[in-house]
Amino acid sequence: MPSLVNVCGRDVRVAGRLLRIARLEAEKYQFLDDPEPVVRALRKSGIRIDLFTFMQRLPETSPKYAYPMEWDNLAVLPVSTFDHWWTQQIGFKARNKAKQAEKRGVTLREVPFDDALVRGIWEVYNECPVRQGRPFTHYGKDVETVRKEEATFLESSVFIGAFFDGKLIGFVKLVADETRRQAGLMNIVSMIQHRDKAPTNALVAQAVRSCAERGIPHLVYSNFAYGKKQQDSVSDFKERNGFQRVDLPRYYVPLTRVGWAGFRLGLHRRFADRLPEPLIAKLRELRNTWYNRKLQPAMKAS
Repeated sequence: MPSLVNVCGRDVRVAGRLLRIARLEAEKYQFLDDPEPVVRALRKSGIRIDLFTFMQRLPETSPKYAYPMEWDNLAVLPVSTFDHWWTQQIGFKARNKAKQAEKRGVTLREVPFDDALVRGIWEVYNECPVRQGRPFTHYGKDVETVRKEEATFLESSVFIGAFFDGKLIGFVKLVADETRRQAGLMNIVSMIQHRDKAPTNALVAQAVRSCAERGIPHLVYSNFAYGKKQQDSVSDFKERNGFQRVDLPRYYVPLTRVGWAGFRLGLHRRFADRLPEPLIAKLRELRNTWYNRKLQPAMKAS
């Protein structure tokens, strides 16, 4: 089971059985400008940690530390002004989608973290048990669990809601890093039943506006690519909205002999990343079909 340890004021999650790997709990939203104190503290923590991994902060893309590393990536949108994004960084299809939301009565606004927002998020999460061909991890959670999970990093978060007839139909949780040089879309979820109104496109547009108004120069939408996975509908969506792949160093700091051996053998990578992509694509297709059949009754009921 994963465990959480606080080191140098940062929450660090430790997971794995054969190889115990630690990373920042808020990875991709918090970064280490000086990782050495954290590495020293992890060595002295009394918890078995074999490998510590962390990413380098934008916009520095050249390796700056001497630790072993591999390349990782993020989907990054350079932000200057909203008008520049609207006229220069996206195509007509993305603009039309964002306009579609307004034409069909969807309104966007930043909202406070309160009971109304929590209940609205809970309703969005519990609309459907399957998203993108697999079980939706937030489906079935109660209101208090949703409140606890969404209450993280509130001091650096902005919540954006998409509303139709006064009801929340989608939301964004935007989390800025300590330097306010980048903000990540920690959550961006919309109701499937309102897909015809393109609320997700409108939420991205409002996130760009919110970053531009705060002078945040980089908007991050998680990874652009995952392992050997080929381009799919999600990466297409990111690309249409102006996000670009940016490769960044990911460092791996072995803390034990097991960590050194595991890193050299590639055990820190997912098993799926070691298989040929055509095989993985076929397995992914079979998995999606199986989940859709298994969860069809629940989907109809919702």
